[in-house]
Amino acid sequence: MEISTAAVRELRQRCGAGIMSCRSALIEANGDIDKAGQILRKQGLAKAEEKRGRTAKEGLIESYIHGGRIGSMVEVNCETDFVARTDEFKNLAHDLAMQVVAMSPAYLSQEDVPDEERERASELCLLAQPFIRDPSKTIQEAITETMAKVCENITVGRFIRFELGA
Repeated sequence: MEISTAAVRELRQRCGAGIMSCRSALIEANGDIDKAGQILRKQGLAKAEEKRGRTAKEGLIESYIHGGRIGSMVEVNCETDFVARTDEFKNLAHDLAMQVVAMSPAYLSQEDVPDEERERASELCLLAQPFIRDPSKTIQEAITETMAKVCENITVGRFIRFELGA
C-alpha cells in the first residue's frame, strides 16, 4: 500500500511519533489516520509501562499562581536532566501545577487516602483526577502519555497548594 507523505506528516503532528513509526502504523491501519493514531498510542503506552520501574531523580519544581490569591508548587521527576529541559516535560509540570490550584487535591495517589474517604478518592487524589486540559483522561494517563513521548519514567514527587486566608 502506498502511504502519502501528507498522511505521515498529519499523523506526526497529531501523535508526535517518528516518521518510520507513523509510516508503519499507517500501513498496518491501511491508511486510516485515526486507526494509526490508536496503534501508535497503544505502542507508546506499552513502552511507557516498561519504564515505570526506573529511578526518576532529576526533574523540576514548577509553580503556578492564579490571581495572586491561590498558588501551588509541584515536584515532577524524570530520569535525566536532558528530559527535564524539554518542552513536553515543562508543559506537563505546568499543567500539573495548574491542576493542583484548580482542583485542590488532598493526596497524591489512591494509596494515600484514608479508609473513611475511599469513596471520594477520584476527587481527592491528584493522579486519579480528570485532567483539566482533557477531562476524558486522568492525570496518570496524561503522565503516561508524556512518558511515551520522552521515553523516560516520570513521577510526581510531591505538591502543595496555598490559598490566601485559608
